[in-house]
Amino acid sequence: MISIIAAMDENRVIGKDGGMPWHLPGDLRFFKQQTEGKTVVMGRATFESIGRALPKRRNIVLTGKSHLDTEADIELVHSMEEIRALHEAAPEEELIIMGGASLYEAALPEADTIYLTRIHAQFEGDTWFPEFSLQEWELTREETGTVDEKNAWPHTFQWWSRKVAPFDKM
Repeated sequence: MISIIAAMDENRVIGKDGGMPWHLPGDLRFFKQQTEGKTVVMGRATFESIGRALPKRRNIVLTGKSHLDTEADIELVHSMEEIRALHEAAPEEELIIMGGASLYEAALPEADTIYLTRIHAQFEGDTWFPEFSLQEWELTREETGTVDEKNAWPHTFQWWSRKVAPFDKM
């Protein structure tokens, strides 16, 4: 199964200057709950913004480079075809695409699930989450996040499922 995990504001902003334009511990907790023990796939810039492999996960980085100058425990892939091959080799395992924007765009047509944090505020940004059709996706679960001194913005955690499996659309 291929899934996507992202957090976006009301205007689909997901990033600014190589990072997230907000700090929302509740979203980080949601991210951890959805991804621990699974395989996460990220673009090189996303990996570099994090600066390390994420613990308790298999970390795969999509890059055009033959190697990355890091000691982190990561695996490199160089194309969506390689990501597809990983999925086909173990279709029962969940591969979670965690950004950035171009990887979201490439993976969205093949994804089965989207884990989405919607932040009910507007931020300055330079990176956006791609649009997805409500004719193809169905909201299957939604929870309201807690607003408190650490989580300043109202937010909602959403689970989206594709109405028709990606390969059934032919």
